[in-house]
Order: sequence, then structure tokens, then C-alpha cells
Amino acid sequence: MKKREKLKGRMASYFQLPIRLGFVLILVNILIYFLNWPSGLILSAFLVIYFAFAIAAYRSSRKAVLHEMVSFATEYGQVQKKLLRELEIPYAVLDDNGRILWMNEEFERVAHRDRGYRKSITSVFPSLTKDTLPEGEDLVRIQIDYENSNYEVQMRRIPMDGVTGESEILGGEEASDSLISIYLFDETAVQLAIQEVDDQSLVVGFIYIDNYEEALESVEDVRRSLLIALIDRRVNVYIASYDGICTKIEKDKYLIILRKKSLRQLQEAHFDLLSDVKTVNIGNEMAMTLSIGIGMEGLSYAQNYEFARNAIDLALGRGGDQAVVKSADNIIYYGGKSQQIEKSTRVKARVKAQALKEIIGSRETVFIMGHKSGDIDCLGSAIGIYRICKVMNRRAYIVMNEITTSLQPVITLFRDNEEYEKDLFLTSTQALERVTDNSALVVVDVNKPSRTECPELLRRCKSIVVLDHHRQGTERIENATLSYVEAYASSACEMVTEILQYIEGVKIRTDEADALYAGIVVDTNNFMSKAGVRTFEAAAFLRRCGADVTRVRKLFREDADEYKAKADAVSQAEIYRGLYAISICQGHDLQSPTIIGAQAANELLNIKGVKASFVLTEYQNQIHISARSIDEVNVQLIMEQMGGGGHMNIAACQVDDATLTEALGMLKRTIDEMTEEGEI
Repeated sequence: MKKREKLKGRMASYFQLPIRLGFVLILVNILIYFLNWPSGLILSAFLVIYFAFAIAAYRSSRKAVLHEMVSFATEYGQVQKKLLRELEIPYAVLDDNGRILWMNEEFERVAHRDRGYRKSITSVFPSLTKDTLPEGEDLVRIQIDYENSNYEVQMRRIPMDGVTGESEILGGEEASDSLISIYLFDETAVQLAIQEVDDQSLVVGFIYIDNYEEALESVEDVRRSLLIALIDRRVNVYIASYDGICTKIEKDKYLIILRKKSLRQLQEAHFDLLSDVKTVNIGNEMAMTLSIGIGMEGLSYAQNYEFARNAIDLALGRGGDQAVVKSADNIIYYGGKSQQIEKSTRVKARVKAQALKEIIGSRETVFIMGHKSGDIDCLGSAIGIYRICKVMNRRAYIVMNEITTSLQPVITLFRDNEEYEKDLFLTSTQALERVTDNSALVVVDVNKPSRTECPELLRRCKSIVVLDHHRQGTERIENATLSYVEAYASSACEMVTEILQYIEGVKIRTDEADALYAGIVVDTNNFMSKAGVRTFEAAAFLRRCGADVTRVRKLFREDADEYKAKADAVSQAEIYRGLYAISICQGHDLQSPTIIGAQAANELLNIKGVKASFVLTEYQNQIHISARSIDEVNVQLIMEQMGGGGHMNIAACQVDDATLTEALGMLKRTIDEMTEEGEI
């Protein structure tokens, strides 16, 4: 049945007004009959004629008016359609599933599709999937890149019942479906302008010469000024080639100003100045190395300067010969592939020893804490700090939650000795119960808060001392009163041993000397790795204090099951890419499988052609990876990519929520990616 069109709303009321006025006149006519009936008759005759003309006019003009209104609406709709069709903004209409129903000429030009194209919008713009379509009537904005242009896509869902319901002229059947309108706004010029402004923003940086004094000492006096001039020229020319400014602020320090665009070029070149400076040789036996710290994306130039200061401190703390770029929420490392040169002077150790003595002397109790799953280096250095506290008549505690099998023989030396307090070793809970406002905390062999035995102690103690030989990473103890982090040191025990020599009145007992000596032996792999002049000097001092090589060797004898597990890990090793030995240590029945994994990693380095070794061990719902190398590969960089850290030759990481197979795949992918990018 054909639906009859009818007037509604204000238009219907307008046409019905004469008839409604006639009914008012009828009431007036009745009133006049009571006043004067002849006048009422005259008015009645007039009303008959009025209604006849009104009804005739309504009937005769209704169709004409409707026709005129429909024609106007049609012409108006055609005008709107033409304007929308020729609109300079790309516009299209989609159905519920994102299929294109209609698009204007500009949209056709951008999408390179004709008017009859009826496929999904995803086939034109792959980033506009069904999940990105609007659910409700709220406007959705999405940024997309298409054919070297940047667009802001605006989409809104339009219910069809709302469209027909808003008509005040024509009624119609209600529609239950909805459509999606989509606009494309070309923001390419805006993005280019924003990028240009960002490229021109300034970044601040520092360049430090790591081994200034040592390098000059290795060259003849008459050539020293020439060496310095060559380095100055090399640095200035390099920075100037990137349209930067470089000025010398001290004899071994430079301040640089660059544009952000130039910094990106430096990053793409991986700061080749680091390797370029090493080629300067006029007879100097030692090549000069640089550290670079860059600060960027700060809210002000002053903040960029502060970022640069933090970055250069981080580069130096990680061993030098590298670049660090720091922003408000990110830190990126470059280089760091060479071993830091050992400092021959002990001035720094003497200064730190005096500062440590003053801090301990100002507190009543001292808590000494290492890293989780502590090793002999951690325990030995803690024992050395304990001896300093006893000389100064301060109560000291060593915080240690878990005692591994490798530490058990050393722990027994002190627990069974009446000369040491029964409560020398405390758990984290016991330490938190005893800590006061007048307590100091000494952190040894670790500089990451999350890796300490009790991170809560860092917040409870106001005086914190950090003594560590690991390279600093992004995470570090920020509120330390005294920080002594030297990446060139072989072990924390070596650093503590040097400090002990500058504390008056210290007399180290034989058991304490054994513990310190054992820490050096383990971390240097029997003086085969990172053993410098100062390492042997520290070992000689401990030998004079009563350390015995035979007793130390007996402390490290292994259980038969542990030895078999280590041998099994070595025998099952896979040589990956012909350079890396990777194995899995199955230590489910062992008390300290991570220690066995680390020992197995050391053994794998004895295989000819192996540049680095990795051993994975499952322990306490985590996958522990021990990484070792001799000199050709910086395993610290690999472990940092996986969330860990360490040294150039000794590093580790822990992988959460993963199986051994998954962690093994992550390790191989990391090695592949870093090899392809030239980072290792």
C-alpha cells in the first residue's frame, strides 16, 4: 500500500489556522444571537461563505504547496549533495562494518578509487581496521600515514532513526541501521612544521677525556702539547661538521651545543668520534678515550644542561669510552665496548675512606647490605665494612636473606666464632625492626635499588653509602650520601680492601682476610679476568694480613651433584652463530643452581673460538641468565637489552614470566638484532 504523504509540525498548523479561526467566529456568532438576532443571522451567512472558501482553498492549495515543498527539498538536497561532492575535504560514508557506501571527489582522489568502489575502508587504509571504528556517537580521531602524507581521520557514527526523526516537514518510517561518516584532514604541512621546530631545538652535551693524565704520561714531554692540540682539533672539527658549537671548559672537558637534528645524525653514526679519537697516535702508548653525555627534550635549556650532567656521570660510572643520551623519560647508550683503564693513583680511595669514616662515626648503628642471592664478593666486602665499624665502636649488622651453598662454609666461619655477635647476620624483616633514625646503610656490590636484599632499608635510612664495581645503568640509588662506583675495579672486595688501608687502627683477622681474598679470587676467575695492578696489590695486602690460598681453595670445593650439573651444562652447550656458547643448567635438585650456572659459563669460555658464553637456569620462577666473555664481546650490552646489567666480561639478567625455551629464544633474537645493528 502506497504511503500517503501528509503535513506535520508547524507547517500543518499554519495551513489549519483559518479553519481554527472559523471555530472562534462561531462562538462569537452565538454570543451575538443573544444580543441581537438579526446581526447574528448576518454573521452566520458570512461564516458559511468563510468556511466554504477556507475549505476549498485548503484542499486546492494543499497539493500544490506539498509539491512546491518537495521540489524545494529536492533541489536543496541536490545543492547539498553537489557541495558535499565537491567539498575540498575528503569525505565518505561507511556502513556498520566499515564498507564504503559513498565518497566525494576529493576522497576518490586521495584513495585512488572510483565512485563505485564498495569494499572495506581497511583495503584503502590498512591502519583503519574494524576495531578502530566508533562504537557510540562520540567522535573518534586517529592519526594515519598514507602515501607520504599525514592525515587526521575523524569518524562519527550516525543513527538513521535520528536522521528521520529530526525532519519537521515529512514523516517516514523509522530506520534501525546506522552509518559512519569519515573525514580526512591533511596535516602533512603542520607535521612538517612541527618536525622542523623540533629539529631546530637545542641540546646540551659534555665531552670528557677519560684518561687525560695517563695518556699524557705515556708520551714524551715535548709532544704532549701536540697530542692535546690534535685531540682538541679532532673534537672541534667533528662537532663543527654537524653544525654544532664546541668550547673547552677545562683541560679535559668540552661543552657542546647541537641542534636535535644534528644529534640524530650523531646517533645514526653511533658517535664515531669515540673510535676516531683512538686513532690519534704521535708515539703515545695509551690511546685517549672519550665519554659523551647529551641532554635533550627538557622543559628548558637549564633542564637539558642537568640531563647532560647526569648523562656524563652515567657514562663515566659505566667505565667511559661511550656516549649516553638522556631525556626526561629515556636513556640510550652507545659504545662502551672497551675495558676501562685502571687508575694508578689511590687518591680517590683515600678520600672515599675518609668520607666513609665520618659517616659511620656520626651514626649509632650500621646496616650492611648486598644484592639478592649474595655471592662471596658481596659477603667479603660486607665483612670488610663490618671490621671498620667495629674499629670505630659502632654496632653493625649484615643483611642477608638467603645463604647459598657456596657461602655456607664462609658464613660458618663467623657464626661459629665467639668473637662475632650471634645476631651479626639479619634477615630483611629483622633489619627493618631494628633500624632507627640514627642508622647508616652501606650498600656493597650492587647499585640498583631493586636488586638489593631489602629495598625498604634504602627508604628508611637517611645516610646511605654505595660501594660497587659494576657499571651503572638507568636504575641507580639516587639519594646516596656517598657513592663510590668504580667500573675498573675487579671486585667490591678489592675496593673495600683499599679503603681498609686508609682507616687508622684497623687490624684484619685471618677469617676476614680469607673472605675478602676469596671475593677477589672469584670475581677475577683466579686472577684471569679484570686483574689489574691494584688488584694484586690488594691481594698482597690481604696475604700480609693472614689470608691463606689453601684455606680459600678449600672453601670453594664443590658438592658432587653440583659438579655433575656443571659438567652436564658444559657438555650440552650449543655453539650459536659459531661464536656464542649457549647452554641450560638443569639445577632442580641443587640449592644454588644460579651459582653453578655462572661457573658453567666461565668453563665454556675455554672452548676455542667462543667469544661469549650464556647459561640459562630456572630458579624461583625466574630464568636466570649468566653471561661471560673474555675481551671481544661486551656481554653487559646484551644483558642490558634483556633488562639486566653487569660488566663487559661478566653480566647477568633475570627473565620473568617465561619458560626456558622462551628465554632461550629471547636471548638468540637479542644477539641477532645487536649483531645486525653492529652493536656487538
